[in-house]
Amino acid sequence: MLNDRIEAKWVDAFHRVFELCKVQPGEAVAILSETQSRSLNVQLAELALARTGATVFHVVVPTPRQDAPVPVRSTGASVALTGQTAALESLKAAGLVVDLTVEGLLHAPELPQILSGGARVMMISNEHPDALERLVPEPAMEGRVKAAVKQARAAERMQVTSKAGTDLTVTMAGAVTAGVWGWCDRPKTVAHWPGGVVVSFPAAGSVNGRLVLDAGDVNLTFKRYLESPVTLVLENDYVTAIEGQGTDAELIRRYFAAWDDPVAYSTSHVGWGMNEAARYEALTMYDQRDTNGTELRCYAGNFLYSTGANEFAKRYTKGHFDLPVRGCTIALDGVTVVDEGRLVEAAV
Repeated sequence: MLNDRIEAKWVDAFHRVFELCKVQPGEAVAILSETQSRSLNVQLAELALARTGATVFHVVVPTPRQDAPVPVRSTGASVALTGQTAALESLKAAGLVVDLTVEGLLHAPELPQILSGGARVMMISNEHPDALERLVPEPAMEGRVKAAVKQARAAERMQVTSKAGTDLTVTMAGAVTAGVWGWCDRPKTVAHWPGGVVVSFPAAGSVNGRLVLDAGDVNLTFKRYLESPVTLVLENDYVTAIEGQGTDAELIRRYFAAWDDPVAYSTSHVGWGMNEAARYEALTMYDQRDTNGTELRCYAGNFLYSTGANEFAKRYTKGHFDLPVRGCTIALDGVTVVDEGRLVEAAV
């Protein structure tokens, strides 16, 4: 267990991110948290923002009651603002919202309302600052991620293969692609720290094939490295079969089934990690309460496949898996962008 005390080096890390966000003296900055947020990160954000000269205020809401049949983890779709009209108005008035909710606002239905007021939203993932300190974003990441986003947006087809047996086809026409480099410095934009990832939300009926989760791949909803292979068979976006023996396959089957919701089996997004500072093995270093696994979503060369909500395909559910897969080759219209788990980047 790491000590939850303020360290000067962690204030420095938070301050650097706010510098990249171009926080200005006198700018209204809202720190959004809930009663179950990591209090250490809330305190570090306040202290770091004080250095910038910003006008800082807190919006704190009670963590809502649980209404799901199983624990909800790592969705990026916080429900902390549900029904919080007054809090929303305060957030809309800010220049920057520092999102320290447990799940994050990335897919929350209230996010467009916050952005509509001109605010930008900086999500600080629910990680222990020991991890955030190692993953302070580098300015060069912006150009690299933007180049990858450009490639993905121009593509008509993504093909994902691996020696383990993955053979997945994604039709990219109609997909919505975004990249995160770790900070936001323009109005009405969203970023998260750690960053360094590009993701595409395919249009309905775009994903088909087989995705093999091999031993050693990661199920971030469970914060667990797989011990035996599991194969997901996908037809028109939906997982129609879960093949495999042992604990990993059984856990996945049970979690899918617990939602009693066909949309929980559908594809949310696909993409790949670009952050060389992020470590695949990091999940072994932290207690489960001290990590949200964002680092493993963005480690360089992983193929990130996710199930659950995809607002661009008009599908909504709280059921969600984030599954970073190693050793994949990802090609866009035949051009390789990841070769057996190694990045192949276009010139910036």
